[in-house]
Amino acid sequence: MDHYDSQQTNDYMQPEEDWDRDLLLDPAWEKQQRKTFTAWCNSHLRKAGTQIENIEEDFRDGLKLMLLLEVISGERLAKPERGKMRVHKISNVNKALDFIASKGVKLVSIGAEEIVDGNVKMTLGMIWTIILRFAIQDISVEETSAKEGLLLWCQRKTAPYKNVNIQNFHISWKDGLGFCALIHRHRPELIDYGKLRKDDPLTNLNTAFDVAEKYLDIPKMLDAEDIVGTARPDEKAIMTYVSSFYHAFSGAQKAETAANRICKVLAVNQENEQLMEDYEKLASDLLEWIRRTIPWLENRAPENTMHAMQQKLEDFRDYRRLHKPPKVQEKCQLEINFNTLQTKLRLSNRPAFMPSEGRMVSDINNAWGCLEQAEKGYEEWLLNEIRRLERLDHLAEKFRQKASIHEAWTDGKEAMLRQKDYETATLSEIKALLKKHEAFESDLAAHQDRVEQIAAIAQELNELDYYDSPSVNARCQKICDQWDNLGALTQKRREALERTEKLLETIDQLYLEYAKRAAPFNNWMEGAMEDLQDTFIVHTIEEIQGLTTAHEQFKATLPDADKERLAILGIHNEVSKIVQTYHVNMAGTNPYTTITPQEINGKWDHVRQLVPRRDQALTEEHARQQHNERLRKQFAAQANVIGPWIQTKMEEIGRISIEMHGTLEDQLSHLRQYEKSIVNYKPKIDQLEGDHQLIQEALIFDNKHTNYTMEHIRVGWEQLLTTIARTINEVENQILTRDAKGISQEQMNEFRASFNHFDRDHSGTLGPEEFKACLISLGYDIGNDPQKKTGMMDTDDFRACLISMGYNMGEAEFARIMSIVDPNRLGVVTFQAFIDFMSRETADTDTADQVMASFKILAGDKNYITVDELRRELPPDQAEYCIARMAPYSGPDAVPGALDYMSFSTALYGESDL
Repeated sequence: MDHYDSQQTNDYMQPEEDWDRDLLLDPAWEKQQRKTFTAWCNSHLRKAGTQIENIEEDFRDGLKLMLLLEVISGERLAKPERGKMRVHKISNVNKALDFIASKGVKLVSIGAEEIVDGNVKMTLGMIWTIILRFAIQDISVEETSAKEGLLLWCQRKTAPYKNVNIQNFHISWKDGLGFCALIHRHRPELIDYGKLRKDDPLTNLNTAFDVAEKYLDIPKMLDAEDIVGTARPDEKAIMTYVSSFYHAFSGAQKAETAANRICKVLAVNQENEQLMEDYEKLASDLLEWIRRTIPWLENRAPENTMHAMQQKLEDFRDYRRLHKPPKVQEKCQLEINFNTLQTKLRLSNRPAFMPSEGRMVSDINNAWGCLEQAEKGYEEWLLNEIRRLERLDHLAEKFRQKASIHEAWTDGKEAMLRQKDYETATLSEIKALLKKHEAFESDLAAHQDRVEQIAAIAQELNELDYYDSPSVNARCQKICDQWDNLGALTQKRREALERTEKLLETIDQLYLEYAKRAAPFNNWMEGAMEDLQDTFIVHTIEEIQGLTTAHEQFKATLPDADKERLAILGIHNEVSKIVQTYHVNMAGTNPYTTITPQEINGKWDHVRQLVPRRDQALTEEHARQQHNERLRKQFAAQANVIGPWIQTKMEEIGRISIEMHGTLEDQLSHLRQYEKSIVNYKPKIDQLEGDHQLIQEALIFDNKHTNYTMEHIRVGWEQLLTTIARTINEVENQILTRDAKGISQEQMNEFRASFNHFDRDHSGTLGPEEFKACLISLGYDIGNDPQKKTGMMDTDDFRACLISMGYNMGEAEFARIMSIVDPNRLGVVTFQAFIDFMSRETADTDTADQVMASFKILAGDKNYITVDELRRELPPDQAEYCIARMAPYSGPDAVPGALDYMSFSTALYGESDL
């Protein structure tokens, strides 16, 4: 109790202290509080049939004050004094103040005398204390204080409205949208919130006040003009009015909650009733289906055919696969619904559900058990019937299969046995027919068992009273009759084949002898015709003489060949006599050969005609080869002179370019004299070309009298002209290099001596290893340390370098040098490239570092240069050239427009991309 009083004291002391201070700061609040508190009091007093007009006057006698407390508390206060004297009024006011104190409110600086005297400040403070206690104190949201709870309630209700931001009980309500949002949130049909504007607070406030008074029974406690015209509306007035909204809507919330509870109870009841109806219907449908299905499962009417019984089994499988599974699901769902319904009834304190008679879960389970028992019996009966008919169908199918196989085998056999193909057959065909007939006889004997099996199966089907026995018996009889006829025809055909075979064997022996002798003779004639007509290609007299000798040897064999021809023709004539004597019907020609006597005579005549033609062709070719030999000797005589001359000149030019006699100008003069003498030799080359053209027209491809071909001469001549021109050009370039780089004649001689020394194959080029050795010999250090490039070595350094490197230079530095002297990566270094490299290494030339240092001077020792600096220090065209090609500088000290002269300098010398 002490804690509660203390808490209440703290809650109400602070408003009193604020009261005195606020009235002193802004007297305009008094007007707002008068109207708000008066309206609030009247909202309760009119329940007792009265009201006040002047708040400080109408409460002076204490009567209406006591009546107000009774209305808002619902309790009876002590009987008031009815006298008109001051003491009576003080007594009534004290009774009211005592009642307020009894509710745990500690009144500070408020006495009955001030109320009786009509003290406005004290009267308003007392009414505010009553409002706090009876209208606001009970408001609590999430265990907050009354004021914080009311503020939190307002914030939550207006949260969906983006243009409303309730943070306090004064300026947050000035635009009127907060009041409208509270009404729209609970009664959206009363206000068209979308038409409200934040910049029209008077309309918003008056709309809210009018709607609250008309539809929510909340009197107008505030004036819109006072709120808008005050910089900071009175907090207590706003809280009092807002609390009326809270109480108005909290009552509606309770009614809504009650309605929701009723709806929930009714919904549960309706759901349960629907579940009961669903159960009754599902149970009725399932029992009806079981009632209809069991008679079908108990039907045992047998069928005569396997197909009909299989159809019944298929129907039963459809029942199991298609019709029963949904019913199983329905039965399961029925039990689930029943259990769910009972659980819901139990949880909602409803009596348990009792289905109609005969529709209990146990009744359905019993009916389902009868259904499954009927299923089991029906399935067993179906399987037994199928097994019974399966035996009959198996025998019938076996009979049909064996009969069909036998009939397919005998199809065409009688026509085959009646054939007389042996009358026009050859001996080999007769033997083949005999072997084929023997195979048929073996096959016929093998089919004897099948015929017997067919008869046995037909007998068993008759004994088992098969329904289609007549057709089985008729088919079996037809098979047996056909079998006897095949046996008779087989014996008759064998006898005819054996007679024909003996007659043809004699003729066959003669045919064979004819074929053995005719084939090699025919091959000899075909080979002779091919040789006699063969187009020969010879290139020498010796070859044509060999062909002539072979032809003479062939002509010597012709008389013996004619005797063999006559003997072969005699064998054929003997065969013709035998055929005429015994009237043999010869169906064809000799089976061992296709060569006829007419062909032999025709080919023999052709050979006799080809022999003189061959004689003439050999004679003409012999004369042509003699002419070709004269052309070979004529070409060889000139080529054997020109070839060595070209080789000698090539060697002399090489010695001139290698040897260092005199100055470069002397060497150049000597080489030009050589060039003139070589050009004067051209007519002899042209003459040799003419002789070569005659050889080509005669189709001569080899020449044993010389090792030189025209192609060798041409290539040598072109190389000679190219070599003398290139050598002259090299000397001219050496002179240019010497004059441009300031190289002395002694240095040029030293470079040439080193190059020639390592050019061991005298090719005029150096390989990579030869080039490396040449550089070392000149004192050039190609180690990986760039600081050691002195350009020269003394004897000790050179010896130490060779020992330390094992005659193997640094790979990185050597690769750099090779990229300079062999940019196309051909793997060789020419003397001119060697001279260019050595002159660059020994001469004073500009480098990327030197250009970079120059740019740094122009830039004032900065790492970048600007456009203005370039245009100030360089000629216009060169300045614009640099500006167009320099990349922007991106270092940490960069300024706008800075250019990178370092990358530009390295790009000028190919060390980076420009």
